[in-house]
Amino acid sequence: MADRLLNTYMQGLRLSISKEALSKLPAEIYTDGGIIIDTIEQMQQAVDELRQAPIIGFDTETRPSFRRGVSHNVSLMQLATPEKCFLFRLHTIGLPEDLRGLLEDGELLKVGVSLRDDFHQLRKVGLETPAGFIDLQQYVKQFAIADASLSRIYGILFGKRIAKAQRLSNWEAETLTEAQANYAALDAVACIRIYEHLRLGRFHPEESPYKL
Repeated sequence: MADRLLNTYMQGLRLSISKEALSKLPAEIYTDGGIIIDTIEQMQQAVDELRQAPIIGFDTETRPSFRRGVSHNVSLMQLATPEKCFLFRLHTIGLPEDLRGLLEDGELLKVGVSLRDDFHQLRKVGLETPAGFIDLQQYVKQFAIADASLSRIYGILFGKRIAKAQRLSNWEAETLTEAQANYAALDAVACIRIYEHLRLGRFHPEESPYKL
């Protein structure tokens, strides 16, 4: 099926959702939050559980800087299974060996979006050779999707909008708010939803209303 869809894409069918159309979609509601990990003991337990998962959704958040020339390292890393999401507070625990090993294990399937940017930031805190990742920016091309952002891909597939109000919040606050936890977890969970929806053949590009 992937070959057929790729041929369709190459023949000229391309899908893209405009900013205006995206803004009119109903917001995706996610209230399961995430399991906050801010100790080494919690990290080890979470990694053990993640290693048993058939697929892992991946994303990161960084404390925003509003001053020119000032930047921050990755504050939070979200790793989700189909059932739950772990929120690793990297500004507190760093990137311990067990957690780094999970990211560098090519036998574990992990999916995310715009991975090059995330890897660049994670290398600053010790990541060496990430492996086992699928970048959805590239994966969706065989399904005629021209957009590259998580929110636009999600909108095309599911007709819902991932709200971004929390993106520029303080990810290094002493306590994450419920809204922050839900937002962060949804980004990682959404990666699994997108990959599985496409992999299982539930999306038909020729039927999409977002043809260019």
